[in-house]
Amino acid sequence: MSTAVLYAIVLICVTALVWLAWRSYPVVPRPLLACQPRCAQTDLSGQDLTQADLSHVDLTLANLRGADLEQATFVLAILSSASLRDAKLRQADLSNARLDQADLRRADLSDAVLRSADLRLADLREANLQGADMRAALLGDARLDRAVLIGALLVDAQLEGAILRRADLRNADLRKANLRNADLRMADLTGADLTGADLMGALLPHDYAPAPADGAP
Repeated sequence: MSTAVLYAIVLICVTALVWLAWRSYPVVPRPLLACQPRCAQTDLSGQDLTQADLSHVDLTLANLRGADLEQATFVLAILSSASLRDAKLRQADLSNARLDQADLRRADLSDAVLRSADLRLADLREANLQGADMRAALLGDARLDRAVLIGALLVDAQLEGAILRRADLRNADLRKANLRNADLRMADLTGADLTGADLMGALLPHDYAPAPADGAP
């Protein structure tokens, strides 16, 4: 038997073994809740719900304090007045979710997607929103004191009346954001892009100097 033929046989055997191992490897299902889709006022505090699919689920007033929700999906979910304090929501997808009046204090939302999410009157004090996608999010009257928003995308976000005191907005994208009557005192706006943002009545950091318009000396 030639070396080439022997090599081909070995390669086929190895490929077959790899295929069989892949077929028999247990697939870990994405966790589901027994109460889905109606989970209002459910106590899920401290639970491991990593990568859970909670799209369209009603979690109004639910207790998710300290829960691990990393990479979970909450598309169009209802989390109104839910407690998510200290929850881990890194890379979670909360697109179009309702989080109005939710408690998100110290929650980790780094790299999360909150596109068009409703966060009106939500408490996001000291939350980590670094790199979060919050385009067109509704954040009217939200509390964002000391929140970390480094590199966050806030294009077209509605932040009217929001409190952003001491927030870290370095390199954040706030183009065309509505910041009317927002409180940005002592916030760090280094490198932030506020092109076209509405700052009518906003309280700005004392050292804030808007970038000159194109063509200005």
